[in-house]
Amino acid sequence: MSTATNTARRPRDTGRPTLPARLRRAVLTVHVISSVGLLGEVWVLVVLTTVAARDGDTEFARTAYRLLSVLVFAGGIPLSLTALATGLVLALGTRWGLLRYVWVFAKLVALVGVIAIGAALFAPEELAVADGLTASRQWGQTAAVTAQAVLLVTATVLSVHKPRWRLLPRHRDRPSGSRQGGATTRSTEP
Repeated sequence: MSTATNTARRPRDTGRPTLPARLRRAVLTVHVISSVGLLGEVWVLVVLTTVAARDGDTEFARTAYRLLSVLVFAGGIPLSLTALATGLVLALGTRWGLLRYVWVFAKLVALVGVIAIGAALFAPEELAVADGLTASRQWGQTAAVTAQAVLLVTATVLSVHKPRWRLLPRHRDRPSGSRQGGATTRSTEP
């Protein structure tokens, strides 16, 4: 009977506390659900703003923009903040780290970008009560939510493929030729 343990699945000891497996899976589940829900909600916003801008019916456009306000406050804001919070917990509580891999940091930047676009550029409630609905204002709203959708799709692709490009070097505090445990990669002695 072998006493060796399977180390292939065990994360390297980084000196940082990590989330227990059950908690990590629960947080990951909430993160995926909120992120996918946010992408779906933004897609609905893209469709509604596009139809409102193309249709030419002012009353329909006003109704669509009122509905968009409800969707943003009932879905977009809670889902984006949940995705942000759970993403930070996962980044700081797992081996992936927040600044270790490019894909983790890029996902954070993308989500912050989605939140910033929503806060600064997307204003359906203003269009719902505006006297003159201009095509440029309507298409501007469509462009804002389309940019959000592109950022969220990019974050999803990064999550699936997880490119291993690093932001920080692998072994910052160890000599260049050493491995964990003090063994060197190659001996130069005969």
